[in-house]
Amino acid sequence: MSTTTSSPVSEPALSAPAASSLAAPATVAVVKHGPYEDAQALFSGSLFVGITMMMYAQAGLLTGSTAGLAFVLHYATGWSFGAIYFAINIPFYWFAWKYVGKEFTIKTFVSVALLSLITELGPRLIHIDYLHPAFAAIAGGLLMGTGVLFLARHKSSLGGATIVSLYVQDKWGIPAGKVQMAIDCAVVALALWVVPLDRVLWSILAAVVMGIFLAVSHRPGRYHGK
Repeated sequence: MSTTTSSPVSEPALSAPAASSLAAPATVAVVKHGPYEDAQALFSGSLFVGITMMMYAQAGLLTGSTAGLAFVLHYATGWSFGAIYFAINIPFYWFAWKYVGKEFTIKTFVSVALLSLITELGPRLIHIDYLHPAFAAIAGGLLMGTGVLFLARHKSSLGGATIVSLYVQDKWGIPAGKVQMAIDCAVVALALWVVPLDRVLWSILAAVVMGIFLAVSHRPGRYHGK
């Protein structure tokens, strides 16, 4: 993820031309992401979120969006989280293709596939013996927020509500983090019939942590990479 910017540097005014130069508005050179940068970001973002999903599963937590629905079905039926998550996201690809764009849809499909694979293979590679739900909520919320931010800055997402959130931000200027937070909290609340109340409350904390992180970090105009 690379950006190139040039901005004036404050220093003593040595002459009139120098002062005039310093007063000139800053210029920003936009650097397009290359294939290697995109691949690195999609994998890293999916990996961060995959680690979060494994932490949540260990602590009995869940998240919002389609991943939250996949967790509810996983806890209720014992079916594979990765397979459920991949299947639930299929209808959202049509929405992304029509309203967000071809590149975004393809990258989102790749990210969802990667996350599904990571959550399937991850438990065979790493096992956590003890994890307090408070730590899982805070660390997981930050990890997931970072992963989602990586993907968003490279025109990708993890499907579901993230697609809708980014669309709403671009269309009406409502921060994606706030939209995501509202949707995620609503989905987590629906899990009360499957997940114990204390785990739902910890899950809501995780959603709030991630939403605040995205609201602060993902602002239109702050990042100039494409």
